[in-house]
Amino acid sequence: MPLIFYIDDSKDDLFYLDYMRRKNVLKADLVTFSQPQEAWEMLQARHGKGEPMPDLLIADLYMPLDGGLLLIRQVSQDPRFAGIRLGVCSGSDAEEDRQRSLAAGAHVFFLKPLNPEDIPLG
Repeated sequence: MPLIFYIDDSKDDLFYLDYMRRKNVLKADLVTFSQPQEAWEMLQARHGKGEPMPDLLIADLYMPLDGGLLLIRQVSQDPRFAGIRLGVCSGSDAEEDRQRSLAAGAHVFFLKPLNPEDIPLG
C-alpha cells in the first residue's frame, strides 16, 4: 500500500485525513506530523535504516515560518529523497500560492480540505 507523510499544523486537518484512511476512503498508509522538523527527522531516520521512503509527502503551505515550503525545498534538493512525490496543500486558491509551491519543488498543489480521491496513489 502507498505510504503518505502528511504535515499540517491544523489538528482538524490531520484528523480528517486520518479519518478518511480509517474509513478506507484513502487507500494508503498514513503518517501525520504537526511540525515539518518531525517529518524531516523521520525521513532521515528511515533512510539511515534502509526503510522505504514515502510515496508522497504533503505539507501545508501556511505553517509558522514558512515551514511547509521550507520542508518541500529541503526534500526536493536532497538526492536521498529524489523518488518522493511532493505536494503542498492550502486553503488558498491563489495562483501565486500554487506557483510558490511549485517553485519550491512541489509536484502537485492541493486545495483544502484534502479530497482523498484527488491524491495520486500510483
